[in-house]
Amino acid sequence: MKELTIGIDIGGTNTKYGIVDRDGNVVFQGSISTTEYEEFKDYFGGLAEALRKATSTISFAHKIIGVGVGAANGNYYKGTIERATNLPWKGIIPLADMFREEFDIPAIVTNDANAAAVGEMVYGSAKGMKDFVVITLGTGLGSGFVCNGLLLNGKHGIAGEVGHTSVNPAGRFCNCGKRGCLETYVSATGIKRTVYKLLADHLEPSELRGISFDNLTTKMITEAAVRGDVVALAAFEYTGRILGMKLAETVVHTDPEAIFLFGGLSLAGDLIFKPTIKHMEANLMPLFRGKVKVLPSGLQNQAAPILGASSLVWNYLDNKQLKEEVY
Repeated sequence: MKELTIGIDIGGTNTKYGIVDRDGNVVFQGSISTTEYEEFKDYFGGLAEALRKATSTISFAHKIIGVGVGAANGNYYKGTIERATNLPWKGIIPLADMFREEFDIPAIVTNDANAAAVGEMVYGSAKGMKDFVVITLGTGLGSGFVCNGLLLNGKHGIAGEVGHTSVNPAGRFCNCGKRGCLETYVSATGIKRTVYKLLADHLEPSELRGISFDNLTTKMITEAAVRGDVVALAAFEYTGRILGMKLAETVVHTDPEAIFLFGGLSLAGDLIFKPTIKHMEANLMPLFRGKVKVLPSGLQNQAAPILGASSLVWNYLDNKQLKEEVY
């Protein structure tokens, strides 16, 4: 009988889910809308039904041994989602308890960036590494830290929020309630805001002029930069400079072997990697220069959020077994 895990990524628009084996093979994947359910109990009911249908399609003998969930403001210790700004339901949601009651299996909940970090360690390019950082560059900027082979959760289960460290205390407004957070500059939304600032400052022609903010995408900015658009190129240089400077600060906290960039903005390749590495190295404490690699994630595919979430279960069970062997 083959052991399988369920991985769930709760996004602001859609929830992706899948069933994954130990080797990272996704045997089923699907999605439901996050936003169409006004009440969380209705959303959970729809998700539970979708998961039952998914497991019923598996033709070989199997056993589901756990559920891993990545979501904004997911608390690892409590198994809750707490006051997530990008989700339609407010307050504290006891998600792990609900999954345990519904399916009678362990449920691990953490924020989406932590899930990506564990996924990188279990399935991705961080295999064999004990100290690394994953930076997720999506609508916002998330981060997950692995130190000595263990995910860093902190006292309250919310450690490692690099996206909400300060770039400029009087800078751009952030959804978290602060101003000048890193994610307001370095993210899919952040680079769009930068483009509009640069369009106002520059007089040169740009193919990005005339595109509304809502219609502008990271892909458009990337394609314009590849074609040599002055504003698009300046936007990547500005974004990479800020990210590189903040990564230089991040390095001194945990001395990582590598920093992995994951998510839509990282798919711009050298456009974002070159300025980021240049400015990180220029701002590093001399002791660290040339020692920390900045790499693309090994999980850059549509199933990456599912793999990240499902890996939480394998990681949890492996650590539990290790503790039992030691003690």
